Amino acid sequence: MAWPIAEVARMSGVTARTLRHYDAIGLLPPARIGTNGHRYYEERELLRLQQILVLRALGLGLPEIGRVLAEQVDELEALRGHHRRLLGERDRLDGLAGTVSRTITQLEQSRKDGSPMTSINRPENLFEGVQPAQYGESLRDFPELAGDIARHVSTMSEAEIDAGHRKRTAQMIRLAELLAAGTPADAEPVQAEIDAQYRGLSELRVVSAEEYRAIGRSCVDKEQWRAAYEAIAPGLAEYQRDAIEAYAGSRLS
Repeated sequence: MAWPIAEVARMSGVTARTLRHYDAIGLLPPARIGTNGHRYYEERELLRLQQILVLRALGLGLPEIGRVLAEQVDELEALRGHHRRLLGERDRLDGLAGTVSRTITQLEQSRKDGSPMTSINRPENLFEGVQPAQYGESLRDFPELAGDIARHVSTMSEAEIDAGHRKRTAQMIRLAELLAAGTPADAEPVQAEIDAQYRGLSELRVVSAEEYRAIGRSCVDKEQWRAAYEAIAPGLAEYQRDAIEAYAGSRLS
């Protein structure tokens, strides 16, 4: 059985324009093109599209997806591998959500009765579920910046890597608290947090206003990033994007 491009777009949620682009770059050619010029897809192409969408959700760019698909031999074994990675990502996000949930509960209790937070007595509890290696992976779509980060990390000690990781996680939690308090994304407390993030990136390489905006948009558009932000607080991905847009417009333009 063959399905026309419009039907494949409807079933998958991928636009016909994107499907045509996948064909143009050799990532997903149709099974055949009819005499009317319309593209038709069969079961094999639908399975390949599913793999493309799974790999996109895992944060891979299109060139890397092309290499992965070109190297795989057995589709069933490839799907098993994708399934294992998805389960691993689910477990990581579950762990992160549990960590933040415990922190919120402890903050609420601390503010209510004036007692110290139990997680601060064991500060490593604040960082369960977040792995430093994921920062490099999350910048796949920004290869120059990712390369600079990788080179910088290679010169750091484990203690320095861990300290930087804790700092970034704390920044995300502070933004979540500002979001929960109803602070506008362009307000000074939020912009101060974004400025700290920008200065951290600029220590590695000058980041242009447009590049920083692209990073902000990726917080929403890139499934892996969005899931990480939303695991901390609903709406945090859009909040980070809007805050970066305001920062780039007022301080970098």
